[in-house]
Amino acid sequence: MLKYDLEIIKKCANNLMFDMSEKEYQVLLKEFEIITKQMELLGEIEGLNDVTPMTFPFDVYTSYLREDAEGECLEKEEVLMNAKDVLDGQIKLPKVVG
Repeated sequence: MLKYDLEIIKKCANNLMFDMSEKEYQVLLKEFEIITKQMELLGEIEGLNDVTPMTFPFDVYTSYLREDAEGECLEKEEVLMNAKDVLDGQIKLPKVVG
């Protein structure tokens, strides 16, 4: 795992155009050290790679949405017959981007 030091943090802050005091750099470095230790502890857990990642803390059921079901399709000529403006067999829409 990449170890963070003051030089890397200052370089990243400079790349992101952050201006911080020396005290703020020291606080940030300590926080990175804490996060790195926590990640190392997580890496020591046996069987962790066998667990499916959780994307949401509980199951969500959407009963208000219907299932997609294929229905009857319209013929191209029938659709174009109802269009206001047709160009080369396609519905012509107003320009959106200038």
